[in-house]
Amino acid sequence: MTTATISAVQTGHVGLNVTDLDRAVPFYARVFGFQVQAEGGNDERRWTFLGRDGRLVLTLWQQSETPFPASSAGLHHLSFQVGSIDEVRAAEAVLRELGAEFRYDGVVPHGEGMSSGGIFFTDPDGIRLEIYAPSGAETAAAPSGEAPTCGFF
Repeated sequence: MTTATISAVQTGHVGLNVTDLDRAVPFYARVFGFQVQAEGGNDERRWTFLGRDGRLVLTLWQQSETPFPASSAGLHHLSFQVGSIDEVRAAEAVLRELGAEFRYDGVVPHGEGMSSGGIFFTDPDGIRLEIYAPSGAETAAAPSGEAPTCGFF
């Protein structure tokens, strides 16, 4: 069996289908501080490229008619790492103002005894998202015990 020879790999950007760009773009801009880098399309299919500091992070494609079905194969969740647990809590406050649905109440660790952790929530189309920090969550109880917290929402 042949294996590709790739010297380094990192995620470029993530593309998500949404039902309503006019609702999705302000959500992602307010929660993550993304700016619109480009946009276009027509009445049937519209798109917006979002990023920070000149780097493309997320592309939104208005080409869905129904919310994300978590029971279907495909994306499990999209995770964003931030620098500190205080930034996680600041995002949580914004999400609460926006009426986002949370899987757990507040910041939780990724597993029992771990210091990394964050918040787990859905966007307006039901896409599961996570914002986490590498440390600072060790004071909370892990909702899934030793199992990965991010795997069960």
